[in-house]
Amino acid sequence: MDLFDNKTKLLGDDLKKSIKPNSKIKIVASYFSIYAFEALKDELSKIGELQFIFPTPTFVSKGITDKLKKEKREYYIPKHMNENMLYGTDFEIRLRNQLTQKVIAKECADWVKNKVTFKSNITPNGIPNFIYVDNGENESVYMPINGFTSTDLGYEKDNMMFNLINKLDGDYTRQFFNQFKNVWDDDATLEDVTTSITDYISSAYIDNAPEYIYFITLYNIFNEFLDDIMSEDYMPNERTGYKNSIIWNKLYNFQRDGAIGIINKLEKYNGCILADSVGLGKTFTALAVMKYYASRNKNILVLTPKKLANNWNKYRDNVKTNLFYKDGIHFDVLYHTDLGRKKGISNGHDLSQFNWDNYDLVVIDESHNFRNANSYKDKETRYDFLLKHVMNDGVKTKVLMLSATPVNNRFNDLKNQLALAYGENVNEFNEKLETEKTVETILKNAQQQFNEWSKLPVEERTSKRLMDSLDIDFSILLDNVTIARSRKHITKYYDTKDIGKFPTRLRPESYYCDIADSNDFLGYNDIFESLMGLTMGVYAPMDYVQPSKIHKYEELYDTNVGRATLKQVNRERALQRLMTINMLKRLESCVDSFRITLKKIKEVNQNTLKSIIDFENHKSEHKNYELNQIDEDDFDNDDFDITNESTLGKVKIDFADMDLKLWKNDLKSDIDTLDTLYDLMMIVSPDKDLKLRKLLSLIDNKINNPINPNNKKVLIFSAFADTTNYLYDNISSYVKDKYGLNTARIQGAQSGNTATIDGDKETDRLLALFSPKSKERDVVYPNDKNVNIDILIATDCISEGQNLQDCDLCINYDIHWNPVRIVQRFGRIDRIGSVNEYIKLINFWPNVSLDSYINLNARVENRMKLVDATATGDDNIISSEQADLDYRKQQLKKLQDGDLQDLEDVDGSITITDLGLNEFRMDVVSYIKEHGEPKNIPNGLYAVVRHDDNANIQKGVIYVLKNKVDDINIGKKNRLHPYYLVYLDEQGNVINNHMEVKQILDVIRKTCKNQTEPIKDLCHQFSKETKDGYKMDKYSELLNRSIESIIDVKESNDIYSLFHNGSDVLFSGNIKGLDDFELIAFVVIK
Repeated sequence: MDLFDNKTKLLGDDLKKSIKPNSKIKIVASYFSIYAFEALKDELSKIGELQFIFPTPTFVSKGITDKLKKEKREYYIPKHMNENMLYGTDFEIRLRNQLTQKVIAKECADWVKNKVTFKSNITPNGIPNFIYVDNGENESVYMPINGFTSTDLGYEKDNMMFNLINKLDGDYTRQFFNQFKNVWDDDATLEDVTTSITDYISSAYIDNAPEYIYFITLYNIFNEFLDDIMSEDYMPNERTGYKNSIIWNKLYNFQRDGAIGIINKLEKYNGCILADSVGLGKTFTALAVMKYYASRNKNILVLTPKKLANNWNKYRDNVKTNLFYKDGIHFDVLYHTDLGRKKGISNGHDLSQFNWDNYDLVVIDESHNFRNANSYKDKETRYDFLLKHVMNDGVKTKVLMLSATPVNNRFNDLKNQLALAYGENVNEFNEKLETEKTVETILKNAQQQFNEWSKLPVEERTSKRLMDSLDIDFSILLDNVTIARSRKHITKYYDTKDIGKFPTRLRPESYYCDIADSNDFLGYNDIFESLMGLTMGVYAPMDYVQPSKIHKYEELYDTNVGRATLKQVNRERALQRLMTINMLKRLESCVDSFRITLKKIKEVNQNTLKSIIDFENHKSEHKNYELNQIDEDDFDNDDFDITNESTLGKVKIDFADMDLKLWKNDLKSDIDTLDTLYDLMMIVSPDKDLKLRKLLSLIDNKINNPINPNNKKVLIFSAFADTTNYLYDNISSYVKDKYGLNTARIQGAQSGNTATIDGDKETDRLLALFSPKSKERDVVYPNDKNVNIDILIATDCISEGQNLQDCDLCINYDIHWNPVRIVQRFGRIDRIGSVNEYIKLINFWPNVSLDSYINLNARVENRMKLVDATATGDDNIISSEQADLDYRKQQLKKLQDGDLQDLEDVDGSITITDLGLNEFRMDVVSYIKEHGEPKNIPNGLYAVVRHDDNANIQKGVIYVLKNKVDDINIGKKNRLHPYYLVYLDEQGNVINNHMEVKQILDVIRKTCKNQTEPIKDLCHQFSKETKDGYKMDKYSELLNRSIESIIDVKESNDIYSLFHNGSDVLFSGNIKGLDDFELIAFVVIK
């Protein structure tokens, strides 16, 4: 008898001596590993035969294991654990990571076919493990053993404190032989599983379909969460038939992915923000979600800015333009400004009788308008009303929020919108998030990081730097509650052959026009300075209240906002700012719009002055000055209109309590200035209007030299209805007389629409005649098949939610101070599926330098803060304002230079696009539904795919690794821990490190999905390069480099964490190297 401890004396070494040519071997072992074969390959290849018994059911038919699990659960060991060991145990990771698995598996499979028979116990009775060797000269038995692996042979370390294996010789061995033979010959005890094992081993060396490797990767990554992902509680119920609807079949593939993801998030978290970029069809995606809930008899309310109402009404009513009427998507539409109103008729609803709390789903278009959640003493804001009376009261309400910009420069923007989803159930929401921190803490920490980032020099203040500084919980939060894809992401990573392509953008053009000839007219700067000299006192009566009386009105109109006070005097200063901005914007827009505004404001001043004089002369019974209160929601509203009804009522100030002398002087001064400016602007007739003349020449050039053959269409935007009136009056007759072309004007309300065609002037008809293909004119308006509109002049009422891609030229007659609006306008023609090969954007600017323009605007736009910063404890106000100013300047500069294409291209702000993993979850769910769970798949499989220069997918390799050491996810940076993905080029340079999981998964998805067969020419190329798997040195070295990159990134994060999170990082787990990781799969990109 001899003993082996597998430390000083190894079982494998003795077997090499015992096994001779033609030996007969019998083994009972729980595991078989191809690496045991590799270790003894020279000896095993010369044996006569090997008979192998698995002592517990392994590779047997499912019926047998199911029966055993029911009858004798205590004896049952899950067979997939034993089966996976064929490719190596946990202690053979090092061998698997040498990437020689393909060669070893092929040689082992050939050997098994010729020399080995495998059988498995199919009873609940146990069989002792041992190895029997008959070499013709001697018989030997080795026992006890666990498995037949390189670890059991002593060639790889295990976690045993000690291990003793006996070697028996002589008569004892015959007893083991007899017992083995009795069991081997009993068909009621054993089942032959040789074929199954041969097939299983063979799967490690055949060429794999890329799609198969993609789904194996996803299955590994998301396996732990599959029960949750596939839960019927959270996934759409397909029995509703929503996939058979007209709207569903109108969606592109990425929109369908988005719709399913939204339903999943609505069911789990009660809310979702759809933040896809401009031009990706958020309205259709939302309509598909609404169809799903309508099919379940849910009540649906859409809340929209009034200017966008028609975008929704046309899909609600029984009208020609409702392509989805047969889908029966029933919903109500109201406006943001209706929230809190107690009376009046709005969009056909009597608000005095309206039942706000009866909706199962609320869809909020432009949800970023509800970023502000400040509450006032004794007053209810629109946000308060929405949260209390719509979301929390009555039935349980889900909320879908649509916005291209859900976050501005404050992470509270996101918190306030999410609060609409969780309402009073924040604890339940936090539990479902499965993050270490609460949503409030996550966003508070993110805000602190933003504050620090805001203080960096402009050139260092990149969006990537900001996002990299945020911890993993922030990414998880966004992943759980948002769907946000960019145009770049869709075109780069989705199969767009059924969608069509985006048109090619020609370089934008910018034009700088004076108002009129400079010899007889003032320039912009002079007029700006005159406007800045206005007191605008008519909008700030509190400034003229006598000091002894001020407390009276503070008591009446100052309101509490959290821990701070919102002063009425500050509110009025904000109104002064808004009105001054309005004048500046109208001056930039056109002379006529500015003239009209000057006249209106002069009349307000004159009427106020008359009221004061009448009061002083006792000619009037009116003793109060009344001013509309404005909601704080309107302070940052680009479309603010002081004539809108306010839910906050009016401010009333007794003339007797005011310094009327001072106020009259300021009013008279403003009237004089306004008179002078008005007289000056009256000089500028259309023939002297340099900007209008330039626009007409651009229209001439477009018609005579089309961008695309025979396309004469021009889309002209202005922020102001007055400007569109002026343009229509001067363009429509010009192009009709000169070219015989029709012009239309759209202002939202039908009363503001007009055109040089006969018949109805409703918005949908005019749009269909302007963009007949995208709007399906011939189907919706068959009587108008030969009617065309080529010039469309519009306000921002159509800057969102409209597909006008028949047109190829968009002109911004005025530059909106918010560049988001510019991108939205251009997005009407810059859309997937355009019939045009090229499109162009033209922008008009005031003839001043950009710095002057920014500074002039900033002097007014610079927020006169309504709330004392120290009272709120928010140190971000100044840094946020500066960051916002820098961001806008950077955007506008790029716009002027012709470089601004998408908002994501501009560094300097928060972006939440392209962070979510929703598409991958939906992919793995679909795969499992179709194919079942891909269990018992060997690790280390690979696929070879093609590089893609257009998508910037470089040649190289992507490794999918699993860390085997606990507690190494320092700083919580890797959201897929314990899985790590690394993308290297062929020289070993890191393209994407392990923290850029979304980008790497996007590459795998793009190159692998729908590739259901191996790519033969690439597989042949790879086999030739690696000598059919025998020469894997290059890829082994790249694998080592991928581990080094993980360690490099980890160490840099450790240093960062050391200075930001304290010294705990010094005592956290460490990555030692390759042996800490297991290779799950890899994708070779050729």
